[in-house]
Amino acid sequence: MKRLFASVMAFALGTSAAFADGHQCTNDTWNKVMERGKLVVGVKADYKPWGYRNSDGEIVGMEVDMAKDVADKMGVELELVPVQSSNRMQFLEGGKIDLMIATMSDRADRRGIVGIVGPNYYTSGTNVMSPKAVGLTSWEDLRDKPVCGKQGAFYNQIVEERYGAKVIAFTGNAEAKQALRDRKCIAWVYDDSSIGSDLASGDWDDYEMPLTSEDDNPWGLAVPLAERDCVFGRFMAGMQYEWLSSGALIALEEKHGIQPTAFLQTQQERMKDWLAE
Repeated sequence: MKRLFASVMAFALGTSAAFADGHQCTNDTWNKVMERGKLVVGVKADYKPWGYRNSDGEIVGMEVDMAKDVADKMGVELELVPVQSSNRMQFLEGGKIDLMIATMSDRADRRGIVGIVGPNYYTSGTNVMSPKAVGLTSWEDLRDKPVCGKQGAFYNQIVEERYGAKVIAFTGNAEAKQALRDRKCIAWVYDDSSIGSDLASGDWDDYEMPLTSEDDNPWGLAVPLAERDCVFGRFMAGMQYEWLSSGALIALEEKHGIQPTAFLQTQQERMKDWLAE
């Protein structure tokens, strides 16, 4: 652990003296975290198995384990703050959290708001969960039909414009899925990764994910925009590289019962030590 931290810090300090555009790094957030001895990370609390509350009310999940690893490597305590798709970037902008690991797709418009740091650690596509009795066979079947969605999700607009669906957006996943059960919509549009987890849970036996996933998007964690190319951003880039090259995220998939993804297998192969046997 000490060797990894030293390597990552050497890389971070050696490459973050200034922004690419010439602005000087202040490293305010990084310094604040180290001085107070605590890292505040925004994670999902309603997106099983990446971030959700267990029977004791604790937030657990794959991304929570990632946040714990970051805090451990920094040598500080961890505080988790539950965030939603609709407020996660605002929380980071406003300083309510220091770091965000919250199932966020990496998109160009978001890079102008928060400091999304590569290499991306995960990926997912857009699909729907629908009652088997509805019998959806194509995306066109959604035209002029009510479809439940989550506020802040980018694919709401895509599904409306591309297929003419009438998206009803809810604040949280629980509300959207309950509306689906109550037949207020014929489908719930969301990430295929999360839908697959729901279908595997045994709580949705009368439902299916019948369509071909579209718009595959890598997930990005983020630091404050001003620190993307500074110590904090470079440190998190190193953390992600280590997670991908070592297979740590593949192990977390297995731990949390997530179906293995080709993305993580490919990234591990791409980033492995070329001299390793």
